Amino acid sequence: MSSISRRKLITAGIAATAGVAGVGAAWRLGRSAGLVPPDCRSAFGAGATLTYGAQRLLTRHSMAREFPRSMISKAPFGNELAPPPEEFKRLQAGGFADWKLTVDGMVAHPLTLSPSDLRRFPVRSQITEISCEEGWSYIAEWIGTPLYEVLHEAGVLPQARYIVYRSIEPFWWDSLDMADAMHPQTLLTYAMNDGELPVRFGAPIRLRVPRQLGYKSMKFIVRLTATDSMKNFGKGLGSASPEVGYSWYAGI
Repeated sequence: MSSISRRKLITAGIAATAGVAGVGAAWRLGRSAGLVPPDCRSAFGAGATLTYGAQRLLTRHSMAREFPRSMISKAPFGNELAPPPEEFKRLQAGGFADWKLTVDGMVAHPLTLSPSDLRRFPVRSQITEISCEEGWSYIAEWIGTPLYEVLHEAGVLPQARYIVYRSIEPFWWDSLDMADAMHPQTLLTYAMNDGELPVRFGAPIRLRVPRQLGYKSMKFIVRLTATDSMKNFGKGLGSASPEVGYSWYAGI
């Protein structure tokens, strides 16, 4: 990746505006840098590859903007929730004490964590903005433990390239590359603003990924799986989102 110069990146970006030639340039650049997203074969694969490669090369270690407390939104918007599964209702009735977060896959020490277990890890808070692809946004304080702390505890293996995460809602799953999985602002959150994380916003555990659009910050997390390939997950596109027309990588 270090051998890919910014000049080549800019050249590929210019080429992309030229049409078909840009498709080839984007593909070659991404492959040479090892930065090909799982949904590279989708309808928007060339553009997704160029976007992903450009952001990873130029902003790999960048931080999402954090705001002062005075800018926290007075009435944050919560998506309307689908009727929850019966298992969720049962766990909610028990105050989520029996909720389990499983960490498995390419790890040396698989884990099963309750919400109270998660609270024993180091705590970080951030005041960041959720930006939705539908056009709305809000600013909130998110409190939880950095994802990398849990991955370190599990002993994620060096050959792992992605972290797949799943919601208790059967359809919803997604994944991150290791750059975002290990980023200090990527949190497993359990509190919001001045209190517990509300169910409407993903309680008891929500993954917060502030460097990407809101749909990557999945609610109701129950499993994290380290893997070196997305081929055996869903349709192999990296998440459920590309299967319904969205991009796997949603960097902002």
